[in-house]
Amino acid sequence: MTVSSGSPGWYLRRLSRMGPREVAGRVGDAVRRRRWRSARPHCPSVSGARFAAVLPAGTIAGIPPDAAKRLLATADRLMDGHAEYFGVVREDLAAPDWWYDPKTGRRAPGGYAFDVPYRNEDAVGDIKQIWEPSRHQYLTVLAAAYAITGDQRYAERVAEHLRSWWAANPPLHGVHWVSGIELGIRLLSWVWIRRLLDGWPGAAALFEGNPVALNQIWHHQRWLAAFPSRGSSANNHVIAEAAGQFAAACAFGWFPASARWRAGALRSLERHLRGNTFHSGLNRELATEYHGLVLELGLAAVAEADAAAVPVPATVRLVLLRMTDALAAVVDSRLRPPRQGDADDGHGLVVDGAGTDRWASLLATGDAVFGRLAWWPTVTGTDVRTPLLAALIRPYAKVGTAPAVTRPASRPAHFADAGMTILRGPGEIWCRCDGGPHGFLSIAAHAHADALSVEVRHDGVDVLADPGTFCYHGQPEWRQYFRSTLGHNTLRLDGSDQSVSGGPFLWTRHARSRVLTADASDEGVVRWCAEHDGYQPSVHRRRVELTAEKKELTVVDEVRGPRRAVHLAFHLGPAIAADLVGNRAVLTWIRDGEGRSAVLDLPGQLSWRAHRGESDPSPSSSSRGYPMLGWYSAGFGRKEPTTTLVGTGFVDGAAPSGKFTTVLRFRG
Repeated sequence: MTVSSGSPGWYLRRLSRMGPREVAGRVGDAVRRRRWRSARPHCPSVSGARFAAVLPAGTIAGIPPDAAKRLLATADRLMDGHAEYFGVVREDLAAPDWWYDPKTGRRAPGGYAFDVPYRNEDAVGDIKQIWEPSRHQYLTVLAAAYAITGDQRYAERVAEHLRSWWAANPPLHGVHWVSGIELGIRLLSWVWIRRLLDGWPGAAALFEGNPVALNQIWHHQRWLAAFPSRGSSANNHVIAEAAGQFAAACAFGWFPASARWRAGALRSLERHLRGNTFHSGLNRELATEYHGLVLELGLAAVAEADAAAVPVPATVRLVLLRMTDALAAVVDSRLRPPRQGDADDGHGLVVDGAGTDRWASLLATGDAVFGRLAWWPTVTGTDVRTPLLAALIRPYAKVGTAPAVTRPASRPAHFADAGMTILRGPGEIWCRCDGGPHGFLSIAAHAHADALSVEVRHDGVDVLADPGTFCYHGQPEWRQYFRSTLGHNTLRLDGSDQSVSGGPFLWTRHARSRVLTADASDEGVVRWCAEHDGYQPSVHRRRVELTAEKKELTVVDEVRGPRRAVHLAFHLGPAIAADLVGNRAVLTWIRDGEGRSAVLDLPGQLSWRAHRGESDPSPSSSSRGYPMLGWYSAGFGRKEPTTTLVGTGFVDGAAPSGKFTTVLRFRG
């Protein structure tokens, strides 16, 4: 069942997932929004404001030449008006319309911000397309280009666009004043724009000497202090809000409320960084891209603290250290982390050009700040962001309040609290096994119904792939498919998802998983076994073994319970060609100019069919159980056809046919 966000049914389901404190807080928010409609004060007068959070001398000279070259190539494309957001090419960034969505051709309505129906694509357009340029992360790229070259064209374009945005988006007017994560990230961008433009003669007049800029900065922080994400919504959004406000209150601490805002944002940041992160260091949303976003935001916030000599709780650095070690532990041979849960291409701080590896950049920053461990993978790429952050952040070993911490002596393979296990084998075989919780908090907003799914790569190439996310709003059928059980490499019973969705960011019933075995210590055979209760009264149990000598991965699915219809899906990566004959598929692909291959032997009790790029939402198709199959989303807003193998039949937990064995053998 698809429930649109904002419908009466959705509101009832959403309310059911809130606790009393959250309900009370949201009632207070509603009262405040009504009061603010007619009470919109101007920021207090500011005199003698000075920006002191500059980069140390020599920082820009330390940027690697190839990273600078990539940055300048991207900056020049932006100067010509060219950009791409979520698969949509834009040619209008030389003079953008801040409320226009090029994807639908719609323009968001104006009026009081909290009256804008931003979830309604028919009324507003694709909100992600409208919001993304207004995070002003493309302006941080242009500002970095100025810092590297001294070319005033970049600085003047930044100033022109900021003045345009401020004029078009006065406080509390329009769609850009609706969501706290947008305000938080925008503030962080403004801090870095001011820092990177510091050598430009017009920088002070653009920011601290500009009443319009001061009014915007003040109102952004007032908004964030008043409307923090609460309770079941306190995920990556609240961290972006806190990090942005903290950064602004440190770097732009020119207002009577700055000290109070700074202290409140730091308390929120510390609390929610801990709350959003498992002790193992993995993000509790179990959505890898949000692990990256939260880590970027946390590092950026610590950079502002150190630049302003503001002490931060030791737990903040400790969480970021654990997050960095966890990232180093889970990436594959090409430094790609798991593709798990939602992903919307969100970044905390962008100062790099196209083609820069996000994950290599984070590991490089982790090395500079925390120091790499012997088992960390080697990072060969370069970036701009690492030398900038490293110039501001004090190395962990030199922080007097940093607690002594025991870091992993060898590469972790099993993260018990997150239910994630990484099995590794020869030929750079990498397999992620999912036996963790169904997302974070009561709504599990960014979770997928993917319990016991596997993700398999060979030398960084997706073989058995997690299909990704593709979209959030506006296309409910696609949102439902990419989050569904059938959309992942796992087993579905009776045409139902393991967990029950109540809307695009809401789950009303969560499957509970538990890992029974996780043994990655044997170099010859590594094993994993887990089960979940999402199909009550039946239980789905899955065992995975990776045998090094044979380069063989065996997956055994067992269903205990009454006779039920079954679909078993295996999604191949977009680089994989498949020749399916009966229950055997021969897989081939090219890597670095070399042909590679594998054989996938599928359970003979099921009838197997290959699906590729299918999208038939007709009732007859839905009754067959798979209106959409054979898709892979490499990034938000983008999808491409791939091959999905689906086996159909019945399972009887009391019979031998209650077990299904799949064997993947890599050749060569």
